[in-house]
Amino acid sequence: MTVAVTDKQRAVQLVGPNELRLNQCKEVLAPREHQILARVEAVGLCFSDVKLLHQFQNHARKSEVISGIAQDDLRSMPHYVPGSAPTVPGHEAVVRIARVGPKVTACEVGDRFLVQTDYRWLPTADSNAAFGHNFEGALQEYVLFDQRVITAPDGQSMLIRAPEDLSASAIALCEPWACVEHAYAERQRTTLRDDGQALLVYGAAVSAEIAHLPGKPRDVTIAAAEDIAALPDAAYDDVIYFGADPTTVEQLFPKVAARGLFNIVQCGGKFEREVVSQVGRIHYGGIRLIGTAGTDPAEAMAAIPAVVEIRPNDRINVIGAAGPMGTMHVIRAICQGVPGVTVCAGDLSDERMEVLRRVAEPLAREKGVNVQVYNPSVADAGEEFDYIVVMVPSPAIIAAAVQHTAARAIINIFAGITADKTAEIDLDTYIARQCYFVGTSGSLLEDMKTVLARVTAGHLDTNLSVAAVSGLGGAIDGLRAVEGNLLTGKIIVYPSCRDLRLTPISELSLDLPLENGRWGKRAEEALLLRFEEP
Repeated sequence: MTVAVTDKQRAVQLVGPNELRLNQCKEVLAPREHQILARVEAVGLCFSDVKLLHQFQNHARKSEVISGIAQDDLRSMPHYVPGSAPTVPGHEAVVRIARVGPKVTACEVGDRFLVQTDYRWLPTADSNAAFGHNFEGALQEYVLFDQRVITAPDGQSMLIRAPEDLSASAIALCEPWACVEHAYAERQRTTLRDDGQALLVYGAAVSAEIAHLPGKPRDVTIAAAEDIAALPDAAYDDVIYFGADPTTVEQLFPKVAARGLFNIVQCGGKFEREVVSQVGRIHYGGIRLIGTAGTDPAEAMAAIPAVVEIRPNDRINVIGAAGPMGTMHVIRAICQGVPGVTVCAGDLSDERMEVLRRVAEPLAREKGVNVQVYNPSVADAGEEFDYIVVMVPSPAIIAAAVQHTAARAIINIFAGITADKTAEIDLDTYIARQCYFVGTSGSLLEDMKTVLARVTAGHLDTNLSVAAVSGLGGAIDGLRAVEGNLLTGKIIVYPSCRDLRLTPISELSLDLPLENGRWGKRAEEALLLRFEEP
C-alpha cells in the first residue's frame, strides 16, 4: 500500500499564549533514520488543548524533557518543540503510516494506528512529555514520530494498531474515552510506600506505631506540629497526622509528595471549621486523602478502595454532565453493566441537557438503568450519593460535594483543576463518612487498548459523543468552541477535508447518511468522498 505525501501542508500552530494560526504551507518533514511520517486521518479536539492554549510554555507538558533520552537525540528531532517554540496541538488521533526511516522496526507504510499521547518515561520538571504538547501533534495533514520517543522502556509502542473496519472518528475518540476509563481503573495504593519516606506528626496525646501497617518505608521522620515549617515540601510519600488542629493539616498538605498518601487520625477530636485542602494536587499530583475519627491509622487505610470503579447499587451523580467528557462518564456508567446503579446527570444548560437526554435515555432503557437528567438550579437530585464525578473545575463544587455523600462515597475529581488550587473542605464530615477523593490525568496504554477492544467488539460506540466535524480550515473555530463550552459533544477534525468549516452534526442531517441522527462510519465515508481530490 502506498500513501501519498505532499511537500507542503496545512497545520494549526500555537505560536504563543492564546495565539493560534493556520499555516497554509508548513513543510512536510522527511523522516530520518529512526523516524516515522504519518498522514493524519482524524483528530478530536479536547479541553486539554485549551489548557495548552492558555498556558503555552508554562504548561507542565510543554517544558523540556529532563531524562529518559539523550539530549542530543532530542535536539535532532524537528518535531520536538518545548518551551516557547511553536507547536501543533491535537492528541486524540488516528494516523496512517506514509514513510519510515531505515531503522524503524515498529511499523510499515500503510499501517493504521491509534496514538497514545503520554510518554510517562520521559519526565519534564512537573509532568511528562506528550504528543501534541512538547512534541508536535495531529492538527496537521502529516505528523512526525520518532521511534526512540514513542517506545516505552518495556518495548511497547505508543502506536496502537487499529482495525480497518472502524471509522477514523471512532478510533480517535478512544483517547478521551481512555482518560475516562483510567479515572475508574487506576489502582489505588493501600499500603505505606515500600522504600519510601514517611512522616508522623503528633498533635494529640496518643501512643501509636506504624509497624503494624502494611508497607515498609525506608525512612520514618517523627515531628511535632511546631516543627512542620522546617520540613521540606513534597518530600513524604506517607504523612500520618495524629490530631485535629486545622492549621496543622493545612501546613502538612504541601509536605505530601506527588502520589503521596495523607492519613489524618483525629483521635476523637474535631476540626470544627472547614480546612483549606489542596484539591488541585489530587487531580494533577495524584495525592490521596484518608482519615479516621479514631486513633488507629489502619482504620483509614482499610477503607481505601483497591480501584475506584462504580459499585453495585451505587447512586451516581455526574456534576457538569452535559459537556463532552461528562457525556462520556454518563454513557459509561449506563453501559458498564454494574447492577442496580442509578445515574443522576446534572447540568445548568437546558439546551445541553436536552442533547444529553437524546443520547442517554434510550441507552438507559436498553440497559435497564435508572437515569435522571436534571438542572441543579431548579431541581434536586437528592441528598446522598455513593459516587460523585466532578466535571466542573470549581473548588467550591468539590467542597459542596462532600455534603452530599453517603458512607464510603468516592468523589472523582475529573475536572482539571490546576495543582495550585485549594478548597475549604469539611474534613469532619469527609472523615466521619470515610469519603475518598480521587483524580487522574491522562491514560495508560492499557486503558487505550481496553477501550479500542470494546469499540472493536461493538460493546461501546465512541461516536455517540461526536457533536460536530471540521477540516483544518475550521479547526481554530473548533478550539474556540471547546474553549467557550459551546457544544455538548466532541469535535472531530478531518485534515483531508481542508476547507470544511466547523459544522454541527445537526446541520449535516440532510446531506450525509447519519445513523438515527448520529455520526458513524457511513457518514464519515460520504464526507471524505465529498472532499476527495480528483
